[in-house]
Amino acid sequence: MNEAPSFKGLLRDNRWYLTAFTLALLLGGAILLRIQTGDEIFFFSDRRSYWGDWFFKYFTQMGEGLAYVLALAGLLFLRYRSALALPLLGFSVSVVSFLSKSFFAHDRPAAFFRKLGILDQIHLVDGVTLANGSTSFPSGHTMSAFALYSFLAFCLPRKRWTALLLFAMALLVGVSRIYLVQHFLQDVYLGAIMGILIALIWYYLQFLPKAHWMDRNLLSGRGPLAEE
Repeated sequence: MNEAPSFKGLLRDNRWYLTAFTLALLLGGAILLRIQTGDEIFFFSDRRSYWGDWFFKYFTQMGEGLAYVLALAGLLFLRYRSALALPLLGFSVSVVSFLSKSFFAHDRPAAFFRKLGILDQIHLVDGVTLANGSTSFPSGHTMSAFALYSFLAFCLPRKRWTALLLFAMALLVGVSRIYLVQHFLQDVYLGAIMGILIALIWYYLQFLPKAHWMDRNLLSGRGPLAEE
């Protein structure tokens, strides 16, 4: 199989993932309409715990390079064309993140609260260095996580519980950026949207090369199992 499914087919096959994403967007949008900038930071600041600090401090790395390496290794057993597209997806995320951050130039939470003189009112997570400057909007980690895990959800043949797990991973990376006082909710919100759009683009671009060997994999030399 070296042709991409129709867009309608993609929506049907990935309805679990896309439904969860849509519900998260609606909930996130409703929250954004009801809060002021920074309220979400104080929400988590007042509810810190040892296990929450430990979990988010390490789970945020699931939007970084190591997650791509692990995903690339897994895709080699699914389809070569998907594995080859993954580094290009990651590069696209880096470029889009850099350009959008430079264009919007919004203050990071640390810079924002420092200008207001209330940074000392936030309970910080030990061992986490706060990013400063005007690189907050959108969240690069969130964009990266949603690009990566959305792409995997689109490519993998098992669409139900795997899709929900991948969505949960992307969502938790986004939450981690707020919890760790690195981004505001609005940064995470836009990062998630941009990430899934990048995933959609590269999901279809991967099918442009028509070489049959690209539909093979390390395990069997054939294409992936038929989708549910």
